[in-house]
Amino acid sequence: MRKNGNSLDQRTFDKLSRLYVIALSTIALSVVVSQVLIRKHLRDQESDSTVINVAGRQRMLSQKLTKEIVSLAAEDDLGKALRIKDSIKATLALWQVSHESLQSGNDSLGLPGNNSVVVTNLFKRLNVSFKTISEASKRIVETIEERPTFKIGSYVDDITTIKKTEADFLSVMDKIVNQYDREADEKVNWLRRLELLLTALTLLILLFEFLFIFWPTAKSVKQTLTELLVAEKKAKKMAYDADVLSVAKEKSIKELRALSHAMDETLLFARILSNGSVVHMGNKFSRLFKFNRFKASANFSEILSIHENERMIIDDLISKHKKTGWQGEVKATTKDGEGIWLEMAIIPFNPTDDTSELLIIASEITERKEAQLEIEHLTKTRFEEKMSQQKIISSKIIENQEKEQNRIAKDVHDGIGQMLTGLKYNLESIDISDIEKTASKIDHLKELTTNIIKGVRTATFNLTPPELTDHGIVPAITKLTQELSKLTGKQIVFYNKTNFNQRLDSLTEINIYRITQEAINNAIKYADSTHILVSLAHSENLLSIVIDDNGKGFDPDKVKHVKNGDGGMGMTFMQERITYINGRLFLSSEPGKGTRVTLNIPL
Repeated sequence: MRKNGNSLDQRTFDKLSRLYVIALSTIALSVVVSQVLIRKHLRDQESDSTVINVAGRQRMLSQKLTKEIVSLAAEDDLGKALRIKDSIKATLALWQVSHESLQSGNDSLGLPGNNSVVVTNLFKRLNVSFKTISEASKRIVETIEERPTFKIGSYVDDITTIKKTEADFLSVMDKIVNQYDREADEKVNWLRRLELLLTALTLLILLFEFLFIFWPTAKSVKQTLTELLVAEKKAKKMAYDADVLSVAKEKSIKELRALSHAMDETLLFARILSNGSVVHMGNKFSRLFKFNRFKASANFSEILSIHENERMIIDDLISKHKKTGWQGEVKATTKDGEGIWLEMAIIPFNPTDDTSELLIIASEITERKEAQLEIEHLTKTRFEEKMSQQKIISSKIIENQEKEQNRIAKDVHDGIGQMLTGLKYNLESIDISDIEKTASKIDHLKELTTNIIKGVRTATFNLTPPELTDHGIVPAITKLTQELSKLTGKQIVFYNKTNFNQRLDSLTEINIYRITQEAINNAIKYADSTHILVSLAHSENLLSIVIDDNGKGFDPDKVKHVKNGDGGMGMTFMQERITYINGRLFLSSEPGKGTRVTLNIPL
């Protein structure tokens, strides 16, 4: 049965091979025939464009020839007339060559000369006009060449003949060009039909082969492959069942050897007992700590360090984590006294049922640990410096707050207090019986009261305005600019570009207000400015406030700390506040070009 099956499969394969050869040969034959027919037709059409171009050029040359002869008749200058004659002669020669080539063919011009019956008959009609114009032109040229001192009357009849004949020539030549064009279009249409026919024929052949050859063959091949796959699967299973144990054993041995070699050469690897005695130590471990691997017995902690305290730490780790395992950093010291940091893992495992060991896998991290310790030291130093600087800034803030409170108390005592005292004395000195003096004192009291009100407003202006608490930052800055403009006489303008009207956190608003107030006060007191513009704009995530002045400006690189005297902390004050609300402050200034302070606060 097996033999008969093999014979049947061979016969089926031979039959399929013959069918595939026939199918592929048929497709190849159809492609070759299509290419031969199409290429033959394309070769016949290669010269069509050249023929049409040359035929069209003939019309132009006849018109040019006529034009040159007419211009020759109107020319009185002998030199110019001779040059026109030479041009006529060259044009006539090209015109004649092209005319003859269109009929008889010319390889150099790419003209085949295989005209149709219609074109040939048209050329027969055209030859009459061509001959008349050609002979008349030759006579004119010969007349001029024989008698350079010519006169128009010598060839006026030939010019008249050329003019009369040109229209007939152009009319017939137009018909020839149009006929060439029609014949070329017919060839293209014929080629298109041929291509469609060949494409349809090829598709029919492919469809026939698919239905009667490829599809039945595919089903037969699929069935055969299915049978082969089933047989192959059975054979593989039998072979697998026979070899699986030996292959698995050999693979395990190879993997263990490779892993052991890799760990010995690349890792700090060791095997120890639970009491710390070394069972095996890898090559790299041995080289690093100069340990003789063939030594009868040794304690792991004694190999890793020469210091007693470090040995105690290692022994303690092994004792505590011999059942659970451990991973971390360990300090070791070689026999040469070199300190080494190890990132070490202790992994418990049981090589047999009645024994337990610990795997030690480590990597040297001395450089990384030293860098980490250095970073920690630098971080601690930097933190201490920052805290020291923060204490200085805080003390200055408290100091300036005290100065501000003293200034307000002094303004109230020296200004408002004295004016109130004067008001009291004036009120007590009023004598109602003396109406004239009483009226004068009342006018003086009104003026004194106005000054007291102005003094109170000035003294309390730097305190938190009610607009900030009640309505927010925009009304507060609006009020600030209006009041400062009135008090100082300077043009201080606030412009809300994006109509911002949101309320922010109260601490954020008071800090924004104080920074803006400080920047405006600096522009008033130190910039000698006359115009100050405060502009506000915002986006989805950012609020930006810009304070511009037209003052004298300064060089920011030469000024490390800008203080505003009795009014506050200057740039230190502003920078501390903007940092508190996670914003950023930018200062831009040049001598003679004013100053710009920009606040960017996240929303």
